[in-house]
Amino acid sequence: MDSSAVEHPSAPQQRQTRLPSRITLVLIGATLTAALGGLLFGFDTAVIAGTTQALMQVFHLTPATLGVTVSSALWGTILGALFAGYSGERWGRRDSLRLMAALYLISSIGCALSWSWSSLLVFRIVGGIGIGGSSVLGPIYIAEIAPATLRGRLVGFFQFNIVVGILLAYFSNYIVSTQHLGAAEWRWQLSIPALPSALFLVLLFMIVRSPRWLVEANRLEEARAALEKIGGTDPAAELIYIVESVKTERQSATGRLFTKANRLPMFLAVSVALFSQFSGINAVLYYMNDIFGMAGYSKSSSGLQTVAVGATNLLFTALAMCVIDKIGRKALLLIGSVGMACTLAGVAAIFATHHHQAWLVWLLIAFCASFSFSLGAVVWVYISEVFPNGVRAQGQSLGSLAHWAMNAIISGVFPMFAAHSGASPFVFFAGMMVVQFLVVLFIYPETKNVSLEDMRLRMESPA
Repeated sequence: MDSSAVEHPSAPQQRQTRLPSRITLVLIGATLTAALGGLLFGFDTAVIAGTTQALMQVFHLTPATLGVTVSSALWGTILGALFAGYSGERWGRRDSLRLMAALYLISSIGCALSWSWSSLLVFRIVGGIGIGGSSVLGPIYIAEIAPATLRGRLVGFFQFNIVVGILLAYFSNYIVSTQHLGAAEWRWQLSIPALPSALFLVLLFMIVRSPRWLVEANRLEEARAALEKIGGTDPAAELIYIVESVKTERQSATGRLFTKANRLPMFLAVSVALFSQFSGINAVLYYMNDIFGMAGYSKSSSGLQTVAVGATNLLFTALAMCVIDKIGRKALLLIGSVGMACTLAGVAAIFATHHHQAWLVWLLIAFCASFSFSLGAVVWVYISEVFPNGVRAQGQSLGSLAHWAMNAIISGVFPMFAAHSGASPFVFFAGMMVVQFLVVLFIYPETKNVSLEDMRLRMESPA
């Protein structure tokens, strides 16, 4: 089917494309499969938390080299985020996700069999490439198959699976630690992600391609078929509207990311990604056991506390998914900013005064609840929806690049700053959440219930 054969849509047709689509098994299956990349994302990034003490002993690591070990995967995510934008445009979102699944599998097996510190770093970087790539491709794919009225909740499954992965990593670390495996314990902990990685790879051969990518590739018959499978109420009218949107973007040069028209989307994507790291969430997740250890908790109790924090993360992410398309992205960010600023200030006070250490677990639980209800639920949704169709993969890549670069920096330096002063990192994180509140309040537009084809108009007139 040639694009020249597609007629310009009438006003009724355009209105019809914005009606909710039917929920089909194909849509649900594709969403859950793509979101499984989020589970591996969370598992692979958090599983290191239970191995830090063993790795320090086995490889004779200092706080500085421990930071390099933890952040090595994060530098890989930067490569993955950079490559995924091109890969997603060239070969499609679905097929590129298959490559990321293979990298996850190679990384988990390689880390478990590491014979030296350098080999461990290499395999963690390989896994990081998979994480960075899936953080670009997974949310884009789900956003492009989801109806506008459900997009926040469906893309939110990616974040939901991230926190499921984090909880599973903490829980599996705890279970493995009770099996008395001795020197091999850390190897078993790092090998567990191989199972969901293999499942992810298999399932990716069973889902449809993104219809919007198919339109970009001028494969219009396949795009119409994909729209029908995922539940479009009128696949022909939806196809026409997407084709016209793509044509308009090409004529206005919005196929290039770095243009004046895309300044606001780029600012939104980069800033929300940076704020997600300036909250300190990943520093807390990666070094959870060490933070509790600094406050005097034993290894066993630290393991249980991390599971409790992970469960809270999951609960409040699920709650946010229920309301993100009702109260909106902006309201969630504002609510979370207040909660995170207060709880982080409390953690800083504990380490500064060395009093009330028993409150640490409750403050960290409240902090993770605030993050999960706001930034955790919003960040990947927001980045995936603010860009026009023609540059969505490039824009997602840019936002993910900012996310992972700052993640790597903060995670790499956190052990050294925390060793010098346990309070100082949390003072910084609390201050940044105050800044986030002001930026979101005065600059961020609301994007709930706006179709991806109409998002360009929303970015031009944010009010």
